[in-house]
Amino acid sequence: MGRSRRKWHLVTGSMATVFLGIAAAGSSQFVSYTGQSRALLEGNWQSCREADGQYSERVYDNTLPGIGPFELHLGPFHEFALFRGITDAHRDHASAENLLNPHTVEVESNRAIHKWKAAGLVVDVALGGGSRDDCESWFVSLRRIAPPSSD
Repeated sequence: MGRSRRKWHLVTGSMATVFLGIAAAGSSQFVSYTGQSRALLEGNWQSCREADGQYSERVYDNTLPGIGPFELHLGPFHEFALFRGITDAHRDHASAENLLNPHTVEVESNRAIHKWKAAGLVVDVALGGGSRDDCESWFVSLRRIAPPSSD
């Protein structure tokens, strides 16, 4: 009975290691959350160091009534950008076209949080913990600016 239990623990531990290794192998991951928040995009995103030493970037694009087409750039590293329109060309986050200013979030004592309001949208980011030194984990929320209440 003891031998069977050890074998079960070995199999379970091996499978957990494989699944966690596969999840960690993805350089730029976004895990979407669902809930009652009414967010257009909400979840956890990781910017990880690639083989060339650069950090990964993810681009989310959408077209919304009243807002039009836009791109939200997550990363690389501490950088974020919001651009009107959608293009396949890379855009410079430091350019005047970036609606998020400042585009680099300052990190102090491994903590960072920032909120931008631009183009009818609210972008909230907060640096989360991480289990890998070569990755940064960010909680990201994108939602419409709430219309003024008619009280």
